[in-house]
Amino acid sequence: MAEDSDKDSKTEEASEKKIRDTMDKGQLPFAREAPVLASFLAILVFLMFFAKDSIAQMATFLSIFIEKPEDWPLQNAQDVTLLLRIVAIEMARAVVVLMALLISAALAASTLQNIPRFVGERIRPQFSRISPRQGWKRMFGAKGLVEFAKQLGKLLFAGIILGFAMREALSKLLAGMITQPIAFGGVIENIATDIVMWIALAMLMITSADVVWSRFSWLRDLRMTRQEVKDEMKQMVGDPLVRMRIRSVQRDRARQRMMSAVPGATLVIANPTHYSIALRYVRDEHAAPIVVAKGQDLIALKIREIAEANGIPVFEDVALARSMYKQVSVDSMIPPQFYQAVAELVRAVYARAPATARSRDN
Repeated sequence: MAEDSDKDSKTEEASEKKIRDTMDKGQLPFAREAPVLASFLAILVFLMFFAKDSIAQMATFLSIFIEKPEDWPLQNAQDVTLLLRIVAIEMARAVVVLMALLISAALAASTLQNIPRFVGERIRPQFSRISPRQGWKRMFGAKGLVEFAKQLGKLLFAGIILGFAMREALSKLLAGMITQPIAFGGVIENIATDIVMWIALAMLMITSADVVWSRFSWLRDLRMTRQEVKDEMKQMVGDPLVRMRIRSVQRDRARQRMMSAVPGATLVIANPTHYSIALRYVRDEHAAPIVVAKGQDLIALKIREIAEANGIPVFEDVALARSMYKQVSVDSMIPPQFYQAVAELVRAVYARAPATARSRDN
């Protein structure tokens, strides 16, 4: 019941991060029927293109062996060993192509489904793999029952297809029994080819359904609850409370750094209590005045307080202060449209206290 309720709560599709993490752990969708289909296709290719030559080679060897038995004495253990070795070599020659096709087909069936990768998690010892309880759960759980139903359906479907194929093959077999012995081998080859072809066709349909089901089942098991989605988003972009705290600390540090630059300003433009912009202008440093600090309300008052404490002139200009506050940035030069207005204020500063201004330039 707990598993059912847990599955019901998983209403969200798996995120890309969860899919990627699952793939990194080696948990990938895999259709078990694909290698079986590949094996039957390999056998079919062998029967259609290589079986005739292999059977001919084996028949030639057996004919020599049967027609001239005196050439194969069996007087001691060494003779028996030699004979068995020769027979094994001939049989290996006959089936080496088939074995190569089967191995290649099995590798291709696995590789085409999932790119091979090394996953240490898959070889790490885990108690759940040898736990009787977990094994019983895998065998008789929902997935186990689905696998049993799939295997049973596969056997029934393949059996029906094979039954039709054998009915057709029976008439060919009876007709081949009245032909020459040499031609009878060709009849057997045709019957075997037809049977394997029908089985491969049945397996193709079963495998197609298995591929779709395995992919659907894999994605369904990866579904997430809404809480899991939220937790993952927090892990990716950080906890909102933590991010707010970080931004607050950054603002405090920027404000402290800005306030420490006010004593080096040349003048301050203020809108008596709402806005304050501290500017620094030294001919040899920059082509235009630099904004070293700006603020409004309490920060504006703090800038004025620091400026007055350090003997920096404060000019009250409501329109200029309001306009500049919206368009300037700290540590950047003022825009060209303010050059004339600020230049007049700078000249006023130099006119008031030329000696102080010159000492500040130096």
